[in-house]
Amino acid sequence: MTTATLETTTFRTTEEILSLVRRFEDCTLPRAEWTHAAHLTVALWHLLQFDWLEAVARVRRGIRRYNAAHGIVETPTGGYHETLTLFWLRTVRAFLEAERNEARALVRLANDLAAGADKGLPLAHYTRERLFSAEARAGWVEPDLKPLD
Repeated sequence: MTTATLETTTFRTTEEILSLVRRFEDCTLPRAEWTHAAHLTVALWHLLQFDWLEAVARVRRGIRRYNAAHGIVETPTGGYHETLTLFWLRTVRAFLEAERNEARALVRLANDLAAGADKGLPLAHYTRERLFSAEARAGWVEPDLKPLD
């Protein structure tokens, strides 16, 4: 994770995070609030609540449901992106497995994660062509520049 960030999101309370997750799950979260930090926070919450396979399944289903509710159509060039979803879930899992994170409060975890997750990080591992291919959108593809840690 890098210290560069493209947006600033600061949660003050656990309730703000729980509200974000609820609004994501019931598809009432406005698209303008479905930011990179919101994606990461939703992933964080799911990884804290469920084992890896269940968290992945729930996030995957949730994003597709959210997209459908907001008119975001799945095509070979738009909508849900499996490789990016799994890339960021793996990144969040690595963040959680890092030292001293198990004792930190949810608000602190979410804020630190959002502050340190450079939206451009996938392009350190993938060429733009591979990452934004129809194949990468439809299913997991391995990085072609740098392996994931």
